[in-house]
Amino acid sequence: MHRDSALGVRYRQSTGKDNDCEKHAELRLFFQSDPLAVRRALESILSGLDHLRLSQDDCGTVELVLAEVMNNIVEHAYAGERSGIIEMRILNDGDGLACMVIDDGLPMPDGNPPMGKEHDLSCPREDLPEGGFGWALIRELARDLGYEREEGRNRLTFRLDVRRTILTS
Repeated sequence: MHRDSALGVRYRQSTGKDNDCEKHAELRLFFQSDPLAVRRALESILSGLDHLRLSQDDCGTVELVLAEVMNNIVEHAYAGERSGIIEMRILNDGDGLACMVIDDGLPMPDGNPPMGKEHDLSCPREDLPEGGFGWALIRELARDLGYEREEGRNRLTFRLDVRRTILTS
């Protein structure tokens, strides 16, 4: 297991009967709930997934969804003067990336992830809305979205359908 002292990043490879490390590699990060730490965590995640040789589009999807999830935690779960730790677990299980995000912040409204807002984008640029796209994007790009609150902790789970890029020479 490797641990990055600045971010609390741990890399662990599961040992299974098939011993396929790339197929069962888990990336686990612990970081503070602030925007700079989220930015560093995203860099570490993309670096930690580099061995999968994801396509540029898949890397963009991973970065976009994880950024939206983590920034929502910073902005809403740890709103105001609250701060805390965010734990991110990403498992490459051969069927994409299984993601779990855990925090000790405030619970989601009504005990469920928001649906996201649909906006009319056919208006002049200066009239475009500034927020409310995050959960709509998350729901569009992720699957198997789940949420539970247990013992004062939020646990969000989802799957990202990404495929390894096959390199040919």
